[in-house]
Order: sequence, then C-alpha cells, then structure tokens
Amino acid sequence: MTFNPLTGEFAQRAHEAAFLAHKLPQTRALLGFTLVFCTVFYAAFAVSDFAALGYGPHFLQLCAARGIVAATAGTCAWCAYRTPLPVAATRIAASGAEIVALACFMFIAVRRPGEFHWHAMSLAIMLIVIYLYIPNGFANALVLASGATAAFLALALRFGGMTSADVVTMVMLLLLANAFGALAARRFNRVTREEYEARLQLQHTAARDHLTGCFNRRYLHETLMHPGQLRTSGADGMLTVVLCDIDHFKRINDTFGHACGDAVLRGFADLLRRMTRDGVDSVVRYGGEEFLAILPGTDLDGGIHLAERLRTRFADTSVMTDDGTEHVCTTASFGVACADLAAGAGDHVLRDLIAIADKLMYDAKHAGRDQVCARCACSNGAAGPRLAGLVNTR
Repeated sequence: MTFNPLTGEFAQRAHEAAFLAHKLPQTRALLGFTLVFCTVFYAAFAVSDFAALGYGPHFLQLCAARGIVAATAGTCAWCAYRTPLPVAATRIAASGAEIVALACFMFIAVRRPGEFHWHAMSLAIMLIVIYLYIPNGFANALVLASGATAAFLALALRFGGMTSADVVTMVMLLLLANAFGALAARRFNRVTREEYEARLQLQHTAARDHLTGCFNRRYLHETLMHPGQLRTSGADGMLTVVLCDIDHFKRINDTFGHACGDAVLRGFADLLRRMTRDGVDSVVRYGGEEFLAILPGTDLDGGIHLAERLRTRFADTSVMTDDGTEHVCTTASFGVACADLAAGAGDHVLRDLIAIADKLMYDAKHAGRDQVCARCACSNGAAGPRLAGLVNTR
C-alpha cells in the first residue's frame, strides 16, 4: 500500500475505501461526540455576546445564529449516533455542520466588529478542530478551512477598522493555524493508516501458512467453522469439501531434501488456488502435505471435477531438484464430500464433511493412490448426515 504524499491517505482508492469502511463505526462515534462537544461551547459563548452587546435585538440575533448552529450540529450528531450513516453521508454531515458554524461565526464577527482580533483567535481554534477533530476528508477540511480564512480576512478588512500591523498579525496567525492543522492532519492520516496496514499484515500472518500462502488450521477453526459462516440458500445451497494428500511425500523429503519437498508443496498449493474461485472458495493447508478446499455453492459433481483436474494436472507437473539434475514428479489422492446446507444441515456440517473427506482420502490411498473418492452426505434430521454412494475415479 502506498500513501499520498500531500494528504497522508492511501493513494489507491480501493485501499482508502476499505480503510474508511473499517473505521466507519469509530468515525460515526467521533463525529457525534465532537459535534456535541463543540456545540456546547459554541452556544456557551453567548455570554460573551451579552457582555459585549447587552440584552437587545442584536443579542437576540446572535443567539438565534448560535441556535441554528446548535440545531444543525445536534441533528448531524443524532444521525451519526443513531443511524448507520455510510462514509459519504458522514462527510456530508461533517461538512454541513462546519459550513453552518463558520457562516454563523462570520455573522457574529460582523455584528461585533470591534473585536476582530479576538475573533481571529477563535477562528484559529475552529480551524484546528476542522482539521483534526471533526472526521472528514483531508481535501474537504482544507477547502473549508482555507475558504473560511479568506472570508474572515475579507470581512476583517471591510468591517474591522484595524491597523496594518493588526492585519498582518491576524494573517500570520491564521496562516499558522492552517499550516499547523494541515500538517497535523496529514501526520494523523498517515499514522492511522499505517496502523491499519500493520493490522492487516498481522491478520494475514495469523491466518496464512507461511510456506504456501494458504489459510491455516487456526483460520479454519476460528473463522470458517464458525456456525453460519458458509451457509447459502436455494440452488446454491450445496457445500463441497475436497481433502488432498500428496502421495509419498516423506520419500521426496528423504530422497531429495526438504527444500525440494517445500517446492512440491508450494507448487501444489499454487495449482489448487488457481483452480478455485478467489473470494468464494477457501484453500487451507490442513496438515504437512494435506490441503483442504472448501467450495460453497458447489455440488458433488463439481467437487469431483475439480479434484480430477487437479489430480491430472499435478501428476503432469514436476519440480527440479536443487542441483538441477533431476525432475521430481509425484501424485496426490483426494477425498470429496458434499452436503446440502439448504436441507437443514447442522452447525457442524463443515467439521463433519471434513471428517468424511478425510476417510475417503485414505480410502483412495488404500486403493492405490492417485485417485479420487467421493461421497454425498445428506441431512437426516437430528440423526445427522446420512452417507450414500461411494465413487472412485482414476
């Protein structure tokens, strides 16, 4: 994953979208909390309006402006807390609340024109909040903050009646706030995405076999065997597993060395992954030289077809020894088991199918190796799977 050097966000849209989707629950919670927190202080500053103007029409106008901000931010906060806003909607809510708050702030500043130096300090704080505390895209925050800065400076020149020194100081203060906010936001974006990338790498390491890149037994038991994880319905309600074992693998290690054996394992795993559907099927390194393919939405014939293709392709491949003097060829044996999930198979159907496929695989070995043995397991109520129809192919 690469990063945008200006924003600190992921350069690839797909990676950025995945990150934002992962962080969405936290984003909604942060958005709601920040809007409520800022609105309370925004409304509380009405006491400064009273101190500057006293009670009267101008004070009531400023109270109305602050009330609009509170209503807008409160509505956006409620939506963030109570409704499942998508990423785009959270950004719209954040930008909308910020635009209303900034517009009302400009109105208040114009109604109290003798205090533009104090308003500049308040705006500097608001800019930091926009960049760092209200979750929004970097580009959105930059546009809103720089636009608010330009609008405020124009109003200060028009209504402030300040000296040149005051104007220069105000400009430098607001430029500093923007620069600091943008740099801090960029750093925050980069750090949070680096943490996300590290988390993905740890998850990948925990779920994958380091030699072949297939899923490992831990992922099988903790994820794939979780009740309901592989359930489908209707015509695609079949679930098939294919358990594979490389024949005479110990002989390869003893004769040609473990490096050659590792190459055989990697070659078989690559072949199996290429023949299965990415994102649908799951390929697991089940044991030392055993591999498991889990095929949702595949019937028994489909599982047999896959096993036969894999058997013939693997038998036709070879691995060169380290010294380059010999090609190593071997075969594999397969057990295929299938069940209909839509027919009401139990929560442990995958475990039961693996046990059946394991027995079938050993039947194939006992029958001479380089074979496929298949069986269909159908649900039979509380009695569990009912076994029928042994098929041997060679």
